[in-house]
Amino acid sequence: MDDTNRNTLRRGWTTGACATAATKAALTALLTGKFPDPVQITLPKGQTPAFALALEGLQEDQACAGIIKDAGDDPDVTHGCLVISTVRLVETPGVLFKAGEGVGRVTKAGLPIGVGEPAINPVPRQLMSAVVEELIQQHGVNGGVEIEISIRDGAKLAEKTWNPRLGIVGGLSVLGTTGIVNPFSCSAWIASIHRGIDVARAEGLTHLAGATGSTSETAVQELYGLPDQAMLDMGDFVGGLLKYLRKHPVERVTVGGGLAKLTKLAQGAMDLHSGRSQVDFDWLAQEVAGLGGEPSLCEKISSANTVLEVAELTGKENLDIGPHIAEKARDRAQDLLRGAPVKVDIVVVDRKGKVVGRSG
Repeated sequence: MDDTNRNTLRRGWTTGACATAATKAALTALLTGKFPDPVQITLPKGQTPAFALALEGLQEDQACAGIIKDAGDDPDVTHGCLVISTVRLVETPGVLFKAGEGVGRVTKAGLPIGVGEPAINPVPRQLMSAVVEELIQQHGVNGGVEIEISIRDGAKLAEKTWNPRLGIVGGLSVLGTTGIVNPFSCSAWIASIHRGIDVARAEGLTHLAGATGSTSETAVQELYGLPDQAMLDMGDFVGGLLKYLRKHPVERVTVGGGLAKLTKLAQGAMDLHSGRSQVDFDWLAQEVAGLGGEPSLCEKISSANTVLEVAELTGKENLDIGPHIAEKARDRAQDLLRGAPVKVDIVVVDRKGKVVGRSG
């Protein structure tokens, strides 16, 4: 995204940042009897945001605080959810994390959190641990703290995420590396692709597939009979998928998508989003000429508005461009792998889910 668009969109806060702020408020109340509202925390890069409390609860042996997550202008399924931290003092030094209602638990290897653990990622754990250490030192507390994170309606929201496929059951993950959600951030999506590869490798899967959308994903999965864990929600980030496989290879990867997006891959684009790469219709015209297309047809292709129009024009002339685009896209994908021991094949799918091209 260019700086102009970034400046017009409002950033937000990760679930991990909200959980940290809620933990600080709850533990402060448990130790002092008073909730700081708003409560301020320090993020990994030094920012010090303040969060208003939406929920407070204080008992003799525990305290809880809740914060409504504001993801800014990012299309985050957790935007507006209530993140709650309940803290208790325990005899054993250190911090113990528990998954409350709406927070998932890890059931498969390959994630940065061990099997059986609450799905609270390392950086949020570090942020909450730092808050706990600071407060117990200030107040001379012996022992440690148990932190239970809950997310209201988290189990239902998790159905809209990758968690079920990654083996995270029962709810959402508490995520965040910087504490800040940048609007329409690419990094979180690419990180999810990486985690998907890690889990699949840990389960011994040797054939993975990345698709640009749900239609192509369904077509590829049915074509090869792949399990859900092998299906990577690649979206537009084919470069992020292939670069990670370059260092963490599997035997085979299939890339599936529509003709337009895979045409961009065939032309060398590694980010297939319409705002970050465009189809070169002059290039397409040259490719059609190489397939035997008449000059008049190629001229129409050069001035075409969409790849769908190109497909219709070539179809009328009995020129099948789907397999040709698949071969070209496979060549570009193999180039990006730089000799890594990964076999790539490409599947081109039309809008109805029909396979219209495969690399050889």
